[in-house]
Amino acid sequence: MHEPPAFHLPQTAVGSHCFHAMVKPVGAACNLNCHYCYYLHKADLLHQPRLPRMDDHTLEQHIRQYIEAQNGEEVIFSWQGGEPTLLGLDFFRRVVQLQDQYRKPFQRIENDLQTNGTLLDEQWAAFLKEHRFMVGLSVDGPAELHDHYRRSRGGQGTHERVMAAVRLLKAHEITFSTLCVVNRENARRPRAVYRFLSREVGGRMIQFIPCIEPRDFRDTAPADWDPTDLPTVGTRRATPEAADSIVTEWSVDPIDWGNFLCDIWDIWFKADYGRVFVDLFETAVAQRLGLPAQKCTTAEFCGKAMAIEHNGDAYCCDHFVYPEFRMGNIHTTHWGDMAYSERQQHFGYAKRETLPRYCRECPHLTLCWGECPKNRFVRTPQGEAGLNYLCPGLKRFYGHIRRDLDEIVRRIRSDAFTC
Repeated sequence: MHEPPAFHLPQTAVGSHCFHAMVKPVGAACNLNCHYCYYLHKADLLHQPRLPRMDDHTLEQHIRQYIEAQNGEEVIFSWQGGEPTLLGLDFFRRVVQLQDQYRKPFQRIENDLQTNGTLLDEQWAAFLKEHRFMVGLSVDGPAELHDHYRRSRGGQGTHERVMAAVRLLKAHEITFSTLCVVNRENARRPRAVYRFLSREVGGRMIQFIPCIEPRDFRDTAPADWDPTDLPTVGTRRATPEAADSIVTEWSVDPIDWGNFLCDIWDIWFKADYGRVFVDLFETAVAQRLGLPAQKCTTAEFCGKAMAIEHNGDAYCCDHFVYPEFRMGNIHTTHWGDMAYSERQQHFGYAKRETLPRYCRECPHLTLCWGECPKNRFVRTPQGEAGLNYLCPGLKRFYGHIRRDLDEIVRRIRSDAFTC
């Protein structure tokens, strides 16, 4: 098989070359059938085989090139799917072997594994602990909320199996975070969701991901929408309630999203600040301090969070895995040449440069930056296309927390001055 030419970082670029890739070593294959999944349809869209699997040659190419193309002290590998644990432990034993083989002397390799947790057992736990994998576990709240959409292929709820995984991870003292997909159902019960995740599940961090998919997401790439068919923000079509809605029926309502975050913030700020880490809250604090965003969705630019499929195809972003956003394949083009290409830079800068005037004049711009471009499919009140579907909820949230953010910043700066 043809291999790309060697990639050499410029000698003057010390400390300046890094990027991140979500690895999909089993493609869209999964042992569950979550109703809202944004990735299951890739099997048909990308014409994947029934049981896709990253072969050893592709795995080695990815690990070698990914490390070659970065010169930071830390290189992070993120394993996702589908469900990556379907590959079995031998695949991941090979992963750590290859990482050790290609690691540069000054580099530290880190791995994180996003999983539904249902296939984890004692052997998995021992491996994850030994090799310091950080685990991301998908949990959508207490059983009645989690099981509403997160079901097995036979239609059974999965909550009990996921909680068994929680107990297993805790017993082996494995670092894990919880990833909660906030959908139309659990968004209406923020306090129940937060109390369950923070008090009963625990973990290093809670990640809240808004569930948003346009109705045509299975065959239409982001930004490829017909601008004449986009609804105006605040109208009924810009919510999941309408029969002719722009989004799927399981997508979170924008106002529900804002209320969800506000209610949880109030609990967090009063009782859990400094004890429970919520990704959206932590990045808001960082940005208010003038530090870089900790999440790509709230950053000014994007483009450094790419994706690679089981066959070596690379894409601009994990949420842009569509033929239109295919960058190339690592068997013919080096990872570094794709990650640092003009095309990828254009993709990253477009996040800011395509913002409508409504966003550019918003008082919350530097906390939001238009959120993720994949969600920009409604019109502004003035009729300009490219506004984020979540805008009403985001404005509510950032307006609600502004006074508390100022208080947190005052505390932090006061503590720093005292020290």
